[in-house]
Amino acid sequence: MHSHSRRRFLQSSALLAGSAFSPNLLLGNDKPLSELNVASVGCGGKGASDVSAISAGNRMLALCDVDHNRAKDTFGKHPDAKQFFDYREMFAEMADQIDVVTVSTPDHMHFPVAVEAIKHGKPVMVQKPLSNNLWETRQIAEYAEKKGVLTVMGNQGATTSGTRLLREWIEAGIIGEVKEVHYWTNRPIWPQGKNLKFPTGEIPGYLKWDLWQGTVATDRPYSPKIHPFAWRGFWDYGCGALGDIGCHSFNSAFWALDLGGDFTVEASKVSPFDENVAPKRSTIVYDFPAKGKRGPVKIIWQDGVSNPNEDKEFVRPPGIPKDLKLPKSFGQVFVGTEGAIFVPDAYCSATPKLFPESLMAEAKKVERIYPRVLGGPTQELCRAIRGEGPKPISNFVDHAGPLTEMVLVGNLSVRLGKKIDWNAKDMKARGLPEVNEYLKRKYRDGWEPSLV
Repeated sequence: MHSHSRRRFLQSSALLAGSAFSPNLLLGNDKPLSELNVASVGCGGKGASDVSAISAGNRMLALCDVDHNRAKDTFGKHPDAKQFFDYREMFAEMADQIDVVTVSTPDHMHFPVAVEAIKHGKPVMVQKPLSNNLWETRQIAEYAEKKGVLTVMGNQGATTSGTRLLREWIEAGIIGEVKEVHYWTNRPIWPQGKNLKFPTGEIPGYLKWDLWQGTVATDRPYSPKIHPFAWRGFWDYGCGALGDIGCHSFNSAFWALDLGGDFTVEASKVSPFDENVAPKRSTIVYDFPAKGKRGPVKIIWQDGVSNPNEDKEFVRPPGIPKDLKLPKSFGQVFVGTEGAIFVPDAYCSATPKLFPESLMAEAKKVERIYPRVLGGPTQELCRAIRGEGPKPISNFVDHAGPLTEMVLVGNLSVRLGKKIDWNAKDMKARGLPEVNEYLKRKYRDGWEPSLV
């Protein structure tokens, strides 16, 4: 199919997919646009699974990664895709042929890659968090809205049936009025904490370290203890345990309880950390005021919990049986006035459980309201591009952007050691001007953002 026809289709489907399902659109000689040309930036680790997910029914056109050794398995599975180190070169050479882009890089590079995709009018999936920086998160959402492109963030929980079932139960009043939601995780499972040392090494030939550092102004030498995994603990590159898992875990409450807007947040029980690396452990409490028909809600987050069944510092959520064994990696509990909902993972991929169990009889009568999604975020985006479904729930403007901001403001409370009263509209902390220096990163020369 000619590139100009594909562009017209993408523009039309972005509008048609905004609110309702539409039939498969036809182009040219009555042939539906089914196979999309995909460009993926970040092809190792999580990128490998994202490529695998979106490649079903589509054509992998271009694969870009600064580390060609880490990406070699993905490259081998898609030998016809053109390989790149630099995403800017990929867009310069192939933008007219690309239909959709996935971004699965370290957090600090989500923004510049996604902006380049949006600048070219390309629908884009960006891994969570949308960015590790508040200014970037707000800008990328506004830019996507301005350009009218379809978007989705890679928080799988936004597409699981468990998330939809949980919201249906809550809206039906099965557990009464929700008062608290508890989340916990064993993250970080990478090095974090004060005064960590990262020994330097010789840059391997298959890695473009300068491109890996990208926008970050801090000129760090290469260390195998940073790339490919431990970057998550760095404030510059990642955003710690909360940034890694928060967009997954909080998604359920954010969507079911409509948590967008102002809130207060305060961190406590924070282990030592420094200006470079996040702490090993923290407890973070959010308070959301009443909104619409919903009363005030408290969100309690605990990270660095190695085993919630044995950890003496862990605050066990109320409303669940005392002998219920909690999962070590993640979990969530919604506490209502009439009962509780327990979910044994971060994504609501498992079926939620009700306590007391007698509530289950009433829950079985609850009508299914929200359509179930097949294939996760990337396929949800592809269906929207084709005009076969609505825009993804976790699109940048309505969901992913505000959700990511909620997560990142929690990290501000950790870093400043203060309670934050967050003004979401103006992106400011009331009475705390010192927050302002953390809102926007310092950019390396030549990497300053341009949103035109």
